[in-house]
Amino acid sequence: MSKKIIGRVDKVDFPKLGLYHIDVKMDTGAYTSAIHCSEIIKENDTLRCIFNSAVHQNFGKTEIVFHNYTHTNVKSSNGYKENRYKVKSEVIFFGKTYKINLTLSTRDDMKFPVLIGRQFLKQKFLVDVDLENVSHLSRQYEYSHPF
Repeated sequence: MSKKIIGRVDKVDFPKLGLYHIDVKMDTGAYTSAIHCSEIIKENDTLRCIFNSAVHQNFGKTEIVFHNYTHTNVKSSNGYKENRYKVKSEVIFFGKTYKINLTLSTRDDMKFPVLIGRQFLKQKFLVDVDLENVSHLSRQYEYSHPF
């Protein structure tokens, strides 16, 4: 399988989460991918997650209930370990839908609401830090030139 070249940042869709044109940053230093979640409520063996942000574009108030989830330890760049919920979802790059594992974290104080980690990137993409929005721009081109 040949790898697609992707830039350091992009805009992608998370259709199962009701989130579209979301700014993401490729983080080859992170193993798992992380998404901003403003509120997590554990109820009767389910997670009710509210994806909402006044800071991040296109993060309107979306509420999703996950019946399947796990926990994972995440070590941040400053060395702190944090136990986070991890959920499975889907993400669209270059018009193709991929399965993705996402840890849930409050990221309102971060520039990007989503980090895409090595676990997702490996065997699919090569990151060229000189490029931006490669997937997003390719989709715009496809939609404006239907042939």
